[in-house]
Amino acid sequence: MASTCLRPLLRYRSFAILFLTPLLLLPLPVTVQTREAKCAYIIIIMAVYWCTEVIPLAVTSLMPVVFFPLLGVRSSKSVCLQYLNDTNMLFMGGLIVAISVEQWNLHKRIALRVLLILGVKPALLMLGFMIVTAFLSMWISNTATTAMMVPIVQAVLDQMDNTEHDVTMMEQGTGQTNTVIELEEKGASDLPSVHVISNGQVPDDPRSSEERKMRKRVCKGMTLCVCYAASIGGTATLTGTGPNIVLKGQMNQLYPNNNDIVNFASWFGFAFPNMILMLVLAWFWLQCSFMGLNFKKSWGCGTERSAKEKAACDVLKAEMKKLGPISYAEFNVLLMFVLLVLLWFTRHPGFVKGWATRLFPRGEKFITDSAPAVFVALLLFILPANKPKFTGCKTSMSDSEQTEEDIKKPFLSAPLLDWNVVQRKMPWSIVLLLGGGFALADASANSGLSAWLGHQMTPLGSIPPWAIATVLSLIIAVFTECTSNVATATLFLPVFSSMATSVKIHPLYVMLPCTLSASFAFMLPVATPPNAIVFSYGHIRVLDMVKTGIVMNIIGVLCVTLAINTWGRSMFELDTFPAWANTTANQ
Repeated sequence: MASTCLRPLLRYRSFAILFLTPLLLLPLPVTVQTREAKCAYIIIIMAVYWCTEVIPLAVTSLMPVVFFPLLGVRSSKSVCLQYLNDTNMLFMGGLIVAISVEQWNLHKRIALRVLLILGVKPALLMLGFMIVTAFLSMWISNTATTAMMVPIVQAVLDQMDNTEHDVTMMEQGTGQTNTVIELEEKGASDLPSVHVISNGQVPDDPRSSEERKMRKRVCKGMTLCVCYAASIGGTATLTGTGPNIVLKGQMNQLYPNNNDIVNFASWFGFAFPNMILMLVLAWFWLQCSFMGLNFKKSWGCGTERSAKEKAACDVLKAEMKKLGPISYAEFNVLLMFVLLVLLWFTRHPGFVKGWATRLFPRGEKFITDSAPAVFVALLLFILPANKPKFTGCKTSMSDSEQTEEDIKKPFLSAPLLDWNVVQRKMPWSIVLLLGGGFALADASANSGLSAWLGHQMTPLGSIPPWAIATVLSLIIAVFTECTSNVATATLFLPVFSSMATSVKIHPLYVMLPCTLSASFAFMLPVATPPNAIVFSYGHIRVLDMVKTGIVMNIIGVLCVTLAINTWGRSMFELDTFPAWANTTANQ
């Protein structure tokens, strides 16, 4: 009865949220006519729209361009500058390189090669899938990595299942032959004691139902490990996932004199060990949950390779063979990828002067991580996909026709990357979402809303910083299950920044763990695209993901708490309240 009454209301849910939210919140800017109240009015509306997704996330992100100037919060020029700032250019440059890696199937070649090296024992196979997925997610999008890896996992599992079925049928056939021989040797009086099905087959052995259950558990574990590894791997690099970029942009926005404390090298130094720790614990948890801790069976200690394992290896070799030898284009893309990573790491390492300082005057102030990202992206549109051919002027009569064809061809072939491909694969919605978040942070800081929020949170100064960071990380980890991880980071990081400034603790002490926690969407299929991709294959139920994901969230928060209170504390000097944060607060 209740569901019947609620059904008509659900039809108008989107309409009600879209129009009633601004109306119900209208007394805020009308009664309190300050810039802080007007800024808060727009931020709350955007937060509701982002959480409910009544309109696309990217469309909601464009609201500051219209309403901040109309309400007198910020000028149009100031707002629009936030949508393609330095951080967004870093994000776009990194994505263009990632698109080129996808375009030439370099990521698939890397994945198959690593899997063949690690082996196909059950535990090693899962570990191999997780290592490959995490590594690729560091550089290309989590969604693209998962979309590539899950079909490989599915093909391996199908082949293992088919091989096991064939082996079982052969064993049953052998068993039936032995049974017939025994029956012929026995007298007719013994026949009733043998149970034979009408089609002449021996009944299924009770072990077969257990084996089917085990196969289902293995399928669940193997597919879940991919989406979890994709989310974990994205946290290791600054461009790996959206929340990391949001933190970088918010730090530059809220603390312009922060001495580039968050760059590619410093982020990697902090987040990569945390990723390794999380990956190992996640692998151990999935092993316990779905495969058990039978080391002899999982690791194959002292055993020969089974038929299933040989079949899995054959699938990987067949997929590798389809790719053929590495092409000229793949080699060039690999060189560009390595060049970009080296430029990022050596621009400002911290312990020595980087190339930006040594080669260019005042390079440490003028050059950021976006410069090498866009430079390598430009090279991808210039370098040829095929090896240039040098033809001489003198030709013989026998190869005149071939020479004419060569002369007609341009010296440089089509480039490694075409703009139409980039336009099709670039996640423009995320670019707008980041820009909208930076516009909110800019307006919040300049309108005085951040300072007001920080003042309200002053009583939190009596709580130990590690406790604040842990509790906030848990809140973010739960909240991100229902909302986009980029939107979650965008909404909460400016608030946490204000809180840190008000209680005089290092802003990164709170912002770093909360940024990482925004990527811990492990519990629901709708929480993140990798989860949805894995769920669509039908091996897992929502309950399976929830039960496994709860423990994954706890593992993630504990790892981040450990990281921020050990090596993170010394790397970013988190025990001190930095002068650049104090100066910003005073402004």
